[in-house]
Amino acid sequence: MQAITTKFLGPTNFRGSRIKARCEAGTLLVSWNHALDSEANHKGAALALVKKLGWKGRWVGGGLPDTTGYAFVCVR
Repeated sequence: MQAITTKFLGPTNFRGSRIKARCEAGTLLVSWNHALDSEANHKGAALALVKKLGWKGRWVGGGLPDTTGYAFVCVR
């Protein structure tokens, strides 16, 4: 397994806010869900990438210092 990092991408003239989830195996962009808080948006993006890659397990994460991102790791 690989760690997954997520990063907030602000809106542009053409797209709304997004979260980018990435690891060595791939990346995924997920639209910001305004019904969720920041942590839930980042976790949702990471879990969407986990699903896309066909990985299993329980994932936990937390905020990264001095960034608008999070890191997630599989604990089993």
